[in-house]
Formats: sequence, C-alpha cells, structure tokens
Amino acid sequence: MKVLVTGSRGMLGTDLVRVLAASHEVEGWDVEELDITSRNQVLSRVGSLAPQVVINAAAYTDVDASEREERLCFRINAEGVENLALACREHGARLVHVSTDYVYDGQKGSAYVEDDVPHPLGVYGRSKLEGEERARSLLPGVCIVRTAWLYGRAGRNFVKAILSQARAGKTLRVVSDQEGSPTYTVDLARALVQAAEQRLAGIYHVTNRGKCTWFAYARHILDLEGMKGIPVVPINTQELDRPAPRPANSVLSCSRFEAVSGMSMRAWQEALREYLAEEGKP
Repeated sequence: MKVLVTGSRGMLGTDLVRVLAASHEVEGWDVEELDITSRNQVLSRVGSLAPQVVINAAAYTDVDASEREERLCFRINAEGVENLALACREHGARLVHVSTDYVYDGQKGSAYVEDDVPHPLGVYGRSKLEGEERARSLLPGVCIVRTAWLYGRAGRNFVKAILSQARAGKTLRVVSDQEGSPTYTVDLARALVQAAEQRLAGIYHVTNRGKCTWFAYARHILDLEGMKGIPVVPINTQELDRPAPRPANSVLSCSRFEAVSGMSMRAWQEALREYLAEEGKP
C-alpha cells in the first residue's frame, strides 16, 4: 500500500511514518513539502505521487493561539482538509483524517460516542469540525478518527512539561476538573494504519483505554519516574486562565473502532509506562 502522510514531522506524523514503513511504501510530507492550504499545489503534488491512501496528520493545533488567529486556523483545519479531500477524489485515493475531542462541549456525563451531536466551544474545535464536514461532503468514504490528549517522543507534550517543571523545582499546579484519556501517538498511529488497511469509512473514536484528570495524570507520571515526594497542587479550569475554553469531559468511547477493526486499545497507564521507558533511550 502506497501511503502519503501529511504533517509528517509533527508528533503524530513522526510515529505514523515509522509505523507505516515497517510494512508499506510511505512518503512523508510536512509544510515544507506540501502547503495543504494551496489547492493547486495539493492537487498537483498528490496527483504526481499517486498514493492509494492519504493520512492527514497536518493541523493547526495551538488551541489558545487559534482564538486570535481564527483565519489561519480555519485555512489549515478546514480549507486544507477540503483540498486534500478534493485531491483524493480526483486521483482515486482514500483519505484517513485525524480530528479531535474538541468538537464536543464536554458537558456529557459519560464517554462520547460517534453519534453524539458535536458542539465545539472554541475556534479550534469549530475549525476541526468544519474540516470533518467538508471532507465528508466530498468523500463519502472518508475515515475520520477523533482522538484526544496526545503525547509522543516528537515535539512538546504534557508528560515532558510535567517532568521538566518537576526537575527544575517548580511548583506544579495542574487542572483537576477536566477528564480524558492520555493517548500515546504510537498506539494511535497503529490504529490509523489499521483503519487504512481495512478501508474503514465513517467516524471513529480512538484513544488509549481508561480515563483520568490532568491532575491524576501528572501524579501518575511523577510516580512512575520515582518522584512520589514531589507535590502537585490541584486547580480548577478557571484558575488556569487560558484564552480558549476547554471541554470538561474529553473521554471518547472506542467501542465502535474496536468492534469494527478487531483492534483493542491498551490502557493509558501501560502505554505511558512504555513511553517513559523509550524516552530514556537515545
């Protein structure tokens, strides 16, 4: 299978290229190779490469900055996705597109399922939802994978931030009223490859199994790294004082994906343990 990964040097894209390379022909393009906001460039370059599948991991992901850079956010997360969908339709490729828990408002009292009606709170969530809708209108067979709380070896993430602050002796103040499922990019990459191989279509939720608050997540990170004595102060979202609103509940049910794909997502604690072990290697 010949696969194009967009956003290939990002946190998820890096792992996607590596996982795909084990059994498929993969080409990775980041913004230097492909500006997904340029329709002509996307149509031309995708046509020249002629992939069977495009997995889109390119996105504007700075949730807070999106509140002041709304136009840029929509250009990448909505118009860029539309351009990729058009290219896939024109050249006969399948599209697997990565979306987010931020399409929901977080007010549901249980895990979100794919049939729950989206209601994004901020610019980032609205842009990602519009990207989904544009892709679906152009490609009925598109596979949209919503995920949440990603961390991986490439780039910045919550795990690295917590450990860096702890080692620097800084006071750790972490939100305790938001709940979600920490998700290792390696596990998500494997699921995306599975979705591509099985030609899945429709919307699927994919995260590691289980849930916790950011506070509990931080505490678990420190405990695994032998830093049990370091205090973590729980705070609420209002005290965080960030420009963009956050969903209080980001827990996504993966039941549909697991039933259709036959792939079982492992517990977030197990994935985190592996990540920390790998992070210590050169």
